[in-house]
Amino acid sequence: MTTLLEPPTGMFIDLPNELEEALIGLGSTLPPWSVEGTSLAYATIERYRAALDSAPLFEETVNTLLRMLGGEPGGYAVVRLRNIAQALGVGDRFLRLATAILAEVATPFQPFRRWPLWKELGTNLQASPGLSTGTGYNAFHMDLVNVTRPPDYTTLLCARPDPLGAGASILSDARAAVSRLTPTSRALLTDVAYSYGSFFDLSDVGEEYKPFPVLDGAPADLGFVRFTAKMLSASGLDEAHAHAAEELAGQMVAGQVSFTLQRGDLLIVNQHRWVHGREPLGAGQCDVAPEERRLLLQLFLRDRGAVGPYAS
Repeated sequence: MTTLLEPPTGMFIDLPNELEEALIGLGSTLPPWSVEGTSLAYATIERYRAALDSAPLFEETVNTLLRMLGGEPGGYAVVRLRNIAQALGVGDRFLRLATAILAEVATPFQPFRRWPLWKELGTNLQASPGLSTGTGYNAFHMDLVNVTRPPDYTTLLCARPDPLGAGASILSDARAAVSRLTPTSRALLTDVAYSYGSFFDLSDVGEEYKPFPVLDGAPADLGFVRFTAKMLSASGLDEAHAHAAEELAGQMVAGQVSFTLQRGDLLIVNQHRWVHGREPLGAGQCDVAPEERRLLLQLFLRDRGAVGPYAS
């Protein structure tokens, strides 16, 4: 049995009361967003920013969030918007406010052409259990591992937690996990030997990258630890490369943190540094009404102004 580390308390942001009250008021006034291509329109970002500028302690809160997501030992944060969700619900007003907050981190965008800006990740009893919409263990991964320009951040907004109390989010510092590997394994993970997934109906994520190296040698703020546990069975790997990836997977599990998102919690993960996944949902999902099962909303973020061969 894996012993879970306690999540660092510094990775959670509880908003000051005066900021919460101001954001609840603004939630009813923010206009609908516009999209240019796959990204939130610049005009929308400017309108949202102008509105949020009046909120007390908002700038300080955003600066704290950026520090959590940036350098060592940062890489993820949970913004607790529970009271705001209680006041506004988790419909359009709440999503506009969440989008406005995320636009201060990076540019919201949706690379999947068939989905709106916020993509629903519901609970599908017919889906493979290990998928994001399944009911089982969703092993560690980064999103869009097989493209040349993955999203810099992935975000998950909890609209409904699992009513059976399970489905904890799991995260692991991928860079730290790599540092604990043997030199032989690290060398093998730099080989262009791994593959997973298809490339279909995507925009603004570069080209298909298949096969790819797990370790690309780029600086941590530009490169990625390209990992998904699903590649262990899908890559047709030789024994040496499979062992190296399995060693990395083991180190990720050994260093994982776990917490259960509640309604209104907004998880932001820096994909250059951390991987994420999910523990199984509670047994007995068939007895839960579909409209009451766990529901997350996902949105991706792209850093503004990145340049260079590893820019994302």
